[in-house]
Amino acid sequence: MSNLTISTTEFLLMEFSDTRELQILYSFLFFLIYSAGLMGNLLIVIITTIDRRLHTPMYFFIRNLSIVDACFISITVPPASINALVNNRIISVTGCATQIFLLVWMAYVEYTLLTVMARDRYVAICHPLLYPMIMNPRACMQMTLTCLFTGLLYAGLHTGLTFQLSFCNSNVIHQFFCDIPSLLKLSCSETFYNMGSLLASVLVVGVGCFAFITASYIRIFSTVLRFPVKEDQRKAFSTCIPHIIVVSLFLISISYVHLQPPSDSESIKDIIISVFYSIIPPFLNPIIYSLRNKQIKEAVQKLIILQLFIMKLCFLKCIS
Repeated sequence: MSNLTISTTEFLLMEFSDTRELQILYSFLFFLIYSAGLMGNLLIVIITTIDRRLHTPMYFFIRNLSIVDACFISITVPPASINALVNNRIISVTGCATQIFLLVWMAYVEYTLLTVMARDRYVAICHPLLYPMIMNPRACMQMTLTCLFTGLLYAGLHTGLTFQLSFCNSNVIHQFFCDIPSLLKLSCSETFYNMGSLLASVLVVGVGCFAFITASYIRIFSTVLRFPVKEDQRKAFSTCIPHIIVVSLFLISISYVHLQPPSDSESIKDIIISVFYSIIPPFLNPIIYSLRNKQIKEAVQKLIILQLFIMKLCFLKCIS
């Protein structure tokens, strides 16, 4: 391993466990979490699409966030689960680059979408009369497309910089998926420029978006606390709290991953840390929004009733 050069054509991912039985158990467990997260996000997409009452800017962004979450969780968990079942740790350099590009892209889009959603709540609560004009369908689409296309540039930049490096220390990645920090540990090239670009992007994108979200909610809370009617305060907080929970969950998980001290040895801790970043937020987001949102719960109930009615009609048609 230590004599690898830039001709490396494949990497070895970290296993869930050294024990084959536990490896299969972890694989099924992660796949169950993935299935639940995927179905939850797709359910929100379907509900916010077919229910006309939910065709508002807030639910437009929630639908887009669910699409991003479904893609985000699909990048890492299914390949890792399949690899564990077939006992295959190998990933090609091309596959690794593709996974990093998609992962960084989806993480960037999710974070910027959460920032846009903070602006949506700010305008809705602090400037309700101007809300239809400011958050019109064209503006919402432009903001979403901006998140997507700037994310492409962001992911392309960091992926390109990472794979210009030479990898000669080892080809063992201490994660169950490819990520930039793990690859930088394997490089025998000078990584100062890469670390500098990552730090600069964190300062510009990460701190900038966080400052915008914080400022938005300071204004929102100061406005809500001046509402004379307690019921209006409750309704305003009920639309903001799920978003605050989702933002906090995403920031805490991604910060916890990237602020950990580097480790050169394989450990189950590496998997646990990466789970906080890549699986838990997309899995919990639909639960957070659906459990605290009355309109989504009502839409789910209507959808279930409609499905039961259709099944009843099909059953009656079959027996007639």
